[in-house]
Amino acid sequence: MKALVTGGASGIGRAIVDALEREGAEVEALDLATGFDVGDAEAWESVGAVDVAYLNAGVITGERDVAVLTDAQYRRAVSANVDGVVFGTRRMAQVMEPGSAIVVTASLGGLTAIASDPIYALTKHAVVGFVRSVAPQLEERGIRINAVCPAWADTALLPPEQKELFAEADYPLLPPEQIAEAVLFATRGDESGQAWVVQTGREPLQFRFPNVPGPRDPRSAGRLPPLD
Repeated sequence: MKALVTGGASGIGRAIVDALEREGAEVEALDLATGFDVGDAEAWESVGAVDVAYLNAGVITGERDVAVLTDAQYRRAVSANVDGVVFGTRRMAQVMEPGSAIVVTASLGGLTAIASDPIYALTKHAVVGFVRSVAPQLEERGIRINAVCPAWADTALLPPEQKELFAEADYPLLPPEQIAEAVLFATRGDESGQAWVVQTGREPLQFRFPNVPGPRDPRSAGRLPPLD
C-alpha cells in the first residue's frame, strides 16, 4: 500500500506514519518542517496518486479572545486546517484510482464548542461539513472519505500551560498512537462521509448527527431540496 500523511513529521501525523510503516506501507510524509505547505495550492500539483491519503496537518491559534485575535493567527489556522484539506482532497480526486480512500483528522472541536480557541473550532466544523458534503461525489469516483474526531491529544500542538491544566485536573489526554489506530480503522471500513469520535478508553465511535427539523410546507414536506 502507498500512502501519504500530511503533518507527518510529529505528533499524530508521526504516529500515523509509524503505524503504517509497521504494516509494511510505503509512506510519504508531507510536512511544513520539511518544506511542504498544505495551504499552498501549487504545492499539491506535484503530489501523485496513493492508495490512502491522510490529511492530518493542523494548528491551533492559542487565542481565546476573538477581540485580540490577529489576522496572522486566523489566516494560518484557516490555511493549515481548511485549505490543506480542501486542496489535498481536490488533488486526490484528480489522481486517485477507484478503491482509494481519504481520512481527514478533524477534532471533537468539529462536533462541539471549543471556548478556548473559537477559530480552531471554526476550522474543524468546516472540515467535518466538507467531508460529509463531498463524500457522495467522491463515491462516484470510487473514493471513500471519512473524518476522525479525536479529543485533546498529548502532542506539541497543546501548549505546556494547557497540558498542566489537564494534569492538575487528572484529566487524561489521548496518546497519538490511539488516534493513529482510529485513523487506520476509518480507512478499512466501507463507510464514507462519516465522522469517527476518538476518546480515551473506548473504540472509535461513528457519530450520529441529529436530523434537521423539516419544513412545514406541503410543497416541500418529506422532500430534499433540488440542489442536493
